[in-house]
Amino acid sequence: MTASENSPEIGREITAAGYRTNVHDHGQGGFPVMMIHGSGPGVTAWANWRLVIPELAKHRRVVAPDMLGFGYTERPEDNTYNRERWVAHAIGVMDALDLEKVDLVGNSFGGGLALALAIEHPERVRRLVLMGSVGVSFPITEGLDEVWGYEPSLENMRRLMDVFAFNKGLLTDELAEMRYQASIRPGFQESFAAMFPAPRQRWVDNLASPEEDIRALPHETLVIHGREDEVIPLQTSLTLADWIDRAQLHVFGRCGHWTQIEHASRFARLVNDFLTEADQSAAGEK
Repeated sequence: MTASENSPEIGREITAAGYRTNVHDHGQGGFPVMMIHGSGPGVTAWANWRLVIPELAKHRRVVAPDMLGFGYTERPEDNTYNRERWVAHAIGVMDALDLEKVDLVGNSFGGGLALALAIEHPERVRRLVLMGSVGVSFPITEGLDEVWGYEPSLENMRRLMDVFAFNKGLLTDELAEMRYQASIRPGFQESFAAMFPAPRQRWVDNLASPEEDIRALPHETLVIHGREDEVIPLQTSLTLADWIDRAQLHVFGRCGHWTQIEHASRFARLVNDFLTEADQSAAGEK
């Protein structure tokens, strides 16, 4: 994938699970946190997390990759995508950066991957943050079906922006144009269309983890959701908070699917406080 060398969406290139991977790596000290983005059209790690990375990086190392097939990370030749392959890629990112253990933050699609990674590799995760997360099965919403079924046009992107955000003041013509242009960069739409073809309920189910595995998770988990989310229903986070023994739930009112954008400062403080608790506990044990 190509972009201006000065583009903030370009981090540094590593090889993870055999694929050239674009990753943002910020902050020097502190326990590392890895952030996995969502699955909107044209998404990159930077587009998803740009407002919260600088705040979190004040206190800890923050790693945010473009996941396999997204953004400026390589696309597999067979154009095949599933939860297992994405989890293997996330572990590959950790291995390439010599990260034995991380705090893991996942947004929507990324939450489903974070959950699956914690289940399959519990020793690689300290704490877990799930934001507007999939990971349990639910009847696909009209909003999610529109997101995954996106066909590139400025009109379609404007409609999706309206689905994503409760605060319509965020939905400027400039934002819609920026996200539309991102969605039509060479290779972006081709890989995106291959990820979630209709019927799309099967991809909700593929990203879901078994209830017994979720209930067995030992990790302290922060579950976050926007009350007015039209993409992933609030009920998914209520279920996750019920099934995960050591979970706490925070619901943002007057907020859609973009918690990390609509309430960026609050989101960053909430996550940082949650992760700092683990830092303090670790320091107390020494």
